Parts: sequence; C-alpha cells; structure tokens
Amino acid sequence: MVNRRKILVVDDDPTMVKLINVNLKLNNYAVIEAISGEQALDIVSKELLDLVVLDIMMPGVDGWEVLKRIRNDPDTEELPVILVTAKTQDSDVIRGWEHGADEYVIKPFNPLLLVEVIKMVLDRSYEDRLERRTKQKEKLEVLRSLSRTRPESTK
Repeated sequence: MVNRRKILVVDDDPTMVKLINVNLKLNNYAVIEAISGEQALDIVSKELLDLVVLDIMMPGVDGWEVLKRIRNDPDTEELPVILVTAKTQDSDVIRGWEHGADEYVIKPFNPLLLVEVIKMVLDRSYEDRLERRTKQKEKLEVLRSLSRTRPESTK
C-alpha cells in the first residue's frame, strides 16, 4: 500500500473542515481534522504530519499562536503550513509571511486550487521553502521602506 501524505486541517468552522477534507481525500491524502488551536497543537505533538492547513481566526488559541508554536518547536519547525483565512488585509498577509507560513490562501477560495497549492508546497524541499520565506521577507522589507518614504498626498 502506498504511504499517503497526512494533512491536518484546522478550522473552527466544521463546514470548512469538511469541504477541505473531501477535496483532499479525493486527491488521495490522509486527513486529520481539528476544530480548535488547542486540538491542532495536541495533534501536531503526537502525529507525524506532512502539512497543516490552518485557519487564523479561532477562539482560544488562534492560528497565529499555532503557527508560532509550530515554528518554535525543533520537532515541527520544518512542517509546512498553509494559512487559509478570511483575513485579507495586507498587514495580515505580511504577518503570515513573517511568522513562517509557506502560503497564504484567502477565503473564499476554490477548493481545487487549494489542492494545487498543497501539492506545490509538498513538492518543495525544506531548503526551497526556507529560501522562499526569506525572499518573501526581503520583498516585504522593500515594500515597507517604499511606503515609509512616500510623500504625503496634497489636498
């Protein structure tokens, strides 16, 4: 039997979890579900996962904290994480990159495209993912410096 890639799907909306789960299973992924940040952290500590699909806005331990703990734990720091969230502000996307997200997908999204993003992330080596994060952070610094040097518009 082929060893299927194991993906943790974390969202406090059970409908969203089921939507992602169904599409991943149709693409032969093994799926574990969590409906809270606490539950996600428990699973991450016990399971050997290939990737986490993580919502940000959850009660209690939110997605930011889950991502932070994953990145700060030597046992999970290399675990790919895709943020899937309704937070669309540039500052949220920037925060996602800064905290080590591998990709940032905005809700609502096409489930088939999410599967393609997952495949793309899983195909990257750890070194490629680190290089991509570093480049993203460099781009963000350039954008920040440009926004700080922009003259105020005149009325």
